[in-house]
Amino acid sequence: MAAINPRQIKGNWADGYALDIHTTGSVYLGVNEYGHDVYDTTRSEAGELLYRLKYRSDLKAAEELVAVAAAYIAPNAANFDVIVPVPPSGVRAVQPVITLADGIRAALNIPVANCIVTTRPPTQLKGVVDPQRRRELLEGLYALNGDPVRDRRVLLFDDLFRSGSTMNAITNVLMGQGGAASVHAFTITRTRSNQ
Repeated sequence: MAAINPRQIKGNWADGYALDIHTTGSVYLGVNEYGHDVYDTTRSEAGELLYRLKYRSDLKAAEELVAVAAAYIAPNAANFDVIVPVPPSGVRAVQPVITLADGIRAALNIPVANCIVTTRPPTQLKGVVDPQRRRELLEGLYALNGDPVRDRRVLLFDDLFRSGSTMNAITNVLMGQGGAASVHAFTITRTRSNQ
């Protein structure tokens, strides 16, 4: 099983954790023949598994991540009534968040509610460092489909935590419109900085 080093993630949820940081280092190597910046990046074990899942559709990496995540959540699993995954922001052959949430559901017998929907096509926030611009892009982006979280204890799940803007926006929807009893946040990895 992959080694982890859990890190607290802060936001407007009751409590939150990531299993580890995503990258441990990155050295700029220059520009490749296509004009793209190239880096030599090292990742934590969880970060490497997540990278393989996200960018190589490696389902073996997903199995390893589910085992680690389920083992971490298991001692507190009775505190959660439902897992709510953050909806994917783009199209991929394998959607990491959905794949991992379904695996954790199967391992821990906590139902998954894919109840957060987007009201318009989302903008990738990866390159947006201005907090005000992030808030503008997220304003009104998420809504609740149905009533699956009312008075329930939610484990909000994403694969990678950067600034928390997306998870904060979704927590507001779950607590406000959704009437959730509580929201706790959980991610596989977090970036080294919150930008």
